[in-house]
Amino acid sequence: QKTSICYLSFPDSYSGGLGDTQFSFRLRQAGGSRGSPFQDDGRYNREAPVTLQREAAHYFGYVYFRQVKDSSMRRGYFQKSLVLVSRLPYVNLFQCLLQLIAPEYFDKLEPCLEAVCNEIDQWPPPVPGQTLNLPVMGVVIQVRIPSRVDKPGSSPVKQCNQENLLPAPLVLPSVHELDLFRCFQPVLIHIQMLWELMLLGEPMVVMAPSPTMSSEMVLALTSCLAPLRYCCDFRPYFTIHDSEFKEYTTRTQAPPNIVVGVTNPFFIKTLQHWPHILRVGEPRMSGDLPKQVKVKKLAKLKTLDTKPGIYTSYKTFLHKDKTLIKRLLKGIQRKRPSEVQSALLRRHLLELTQSFIIPLEHYMASLMPLQRAITPWKNPPQIRPFCQEDFMKSLEHAGPQLTCVLKGDWLGLYRRFFKSPNFDGWFRQRHREMTQKLEALHLEAICEADIVAWMKDKSEVEIVDLVLKLREKLVRARCQHLPVKEETLQRVGLYIDTIIGSLPEDLQTVLHHP
Repeated sequence: QKTSICYLSFPDSYSGGLGDTQFSFRLRQAGGSRGSPFQDDGRYNREAPVTLQREAAHYFGYVYFRQVKDSSMRRGYFQKSLVLVSRLPYVNLFQCLLQLIAPEYFDKLEPCLEAVCNEIDQWPPPVPGQTLNLPVMGVVIQVRIPSRVDKPGSSPVKQCNQENLLPAPLVLPSVHELDLFRCFQPVLIHIQMLWELMLLGEPMVVMAPSPTMSSEMVLALTSCLAPLRYCCDFRPYFTIHDSEFKEYTTRTQAPPNIVVGVTNPFFIKTLQHWPHILRVGEPRMSGDLPKQVKVKKLAKLKTLDTKPGIYTSYKTFLHKDKTLIKRLLKGIQRKRPSEVQSALLRRHLLELTQSFIIPLEHYMASLMPLQRAITPWKNPPQIRPFCQEDFMKSLEHAGPQLTCVLKGDWLGLYRRFFKSPNFDGWFRQRHREMTQKLEALHLEAICEADIVAWMKDKSEVEIVDLVLKLREKLVRARCQHLPVKEETLQRVGLYIDTIIGSLPEDLQTVLHHP
């Protein structure tokens, strides 16, 4: 794993550029997922947006690489990287942190890192919904950790707790949001197609001139489904030394559901059998506008001197949104700031994803049993199974056409989506949340019931069985952090004590000390 991190921390192919560059990578954890040193994992992941949850089986690496001429070095260059490894996808926060630390580290080496680590050790844990002040090297970084209850698409909450901090804090508008407009500049007219490819979890290669461009493009692509979680694998930067290199380049099986960012020209040859290849060059202008890549046939992919383009035979299900492109182009001509253009782009992608996902959410909610069907002395009823055909019928009167002006084959897009890991991930999460809600409603029904009346005509065996079941429910509610009020749990605990108190002494002893 350390060797992989080392290889991923340097440009993979000849890099003539001098100076400092920053990029990111994502690495599969060796030996499967392991317990995290953080005690609040459960709480953080419950309260954070699904797109920002802490990963159990992957690490993110954030790199600051410096290459400068230095005649005292054997190769004639000083080449060094400082890497920050985390399970959190906070690309803005960690890259900002590296901008502060790395230049100092390259001058002063280890003692500087030791001082920084001592400061970071004092930082509070990231709590969704809270604004944190993070002191490091004489600067205070102020950042708000997003929460699941934030309204999607709302601008970050204004941070008002300045607390007269001196020096004035370095306020980051977001822990994770990239400058989407800058990242997508060469592919703005193909946003619709790229969104569909991400939604369907299609295998895709991003070939870029630098790790910075490759990692930013991959992270921008995987973020464009928010608030839906991108459930496939993704590698913002990938090298030929990676342990999964053979797995991805084999031709004996279909490419995996993954977006992989590469810079080494060797990949053009080894990955040319992949169905979608996005080749981006150095940013170029065409008059006032950024030069847009063209969609080309895969057969046109040349192993030598591949021109920028999207090499694919994919036909989009939805028609292109020309109004978005016009608004973005007008913004470029009027020299509108990049963050305003990004907000426009993000809002469009959010509305598109919501138009697609809201009908699914409505149908899923209709599978929940009625509250009156939940009775205290029977197991809660089951959630009805998801039937794709029933869902398709529901689209006639409650489909995406209600919230989205885009025309096209929405039904075809849904059918293809059902086969993707993104549908599977979304469905599992929703089903789990609904099951927990049923459990919570069942506990509340038990609290409202007249337990003494129920016990009148019951045998000891039935009463003991009830005690054991209630105990198990209580343990599960606490372990799974079910959405139940604490007073409900306490009342169930009192119920158990009341029931045990009504039993013969020998049974009481057994139940008090099982």
